[in-house]
Amino acid sequence: MKEDDFEVIRKSSIQLKFSKGEVVYKQGGKAQSLMFLHRGIVKFCYQYETGQNYIMTVVGGPKLLGGANLFFRETNIFSITALEDCDICLIDLPAFIQVAMGNPGYILALCEKTLTMFQHSIFNFISLAHNQVNGRIANVLLYLWEHVYKESGYDFTISRKEIAEFAACSHENVITTLSRFKKDGIIELEGKKIIIKDFEGLNIISKRG
Repeated sequence: MKEDDFEVIRKSSIQLKFSKGEVVYKQGGKAQSLMFLHRGIVKFCYQYETGQNYIMTVVGGPKLLGGANLFFRETNIFSITALEDCDICLIDLPAFIQVAMGNPGYILALCEKTLTMFQHSIFNFISLAHNQVNGRIANVLLYLWEHVYKESGYDFTISRKEIAEFAACSHENVITTLSRFKKDGIIELEGKKIIIKDFEGLNIISKRG
């Protein structure tokens, strides 16, 4: 991207801080910005007409957010909520599109980044369709460790209730399953901290369901 083009984007951007639990943008609202998550962790949520929430994916910064709005529609197709304090850059969508249209290589790179982020959502949907509760929760734990928290022992900024929304099961299912994993020596629980002790065993549960 040329320096002049980058300057157009820079001038149309603002830096904001979002506190834990704050909605970054709401499902059904007008899509006005493309966002870049500098620091923090957010969840992508979809709310059904029944009022039930489903977590599509959880991502940590640095990460480009909201790329789907460039290709699908003028309203947000999901909500994004901060799971911990976040630093986010909001980029004016019309200005970004104007610059991007003159930079086809950048558009291709953006498509790749957007699709890479949502491929985890696709894999999670496959898990929901074919796995029992044990497999779904194992899959969620592995995803969070490998792609979000990136260490074997971590304090969850995602609650047990949110794990349930991610794995499409009940809160009670999550508590029972985590207790069973602990009893079997697969994980350790220390408050909100979950320590994965047996990755091979957790992978087997994830694959077999």
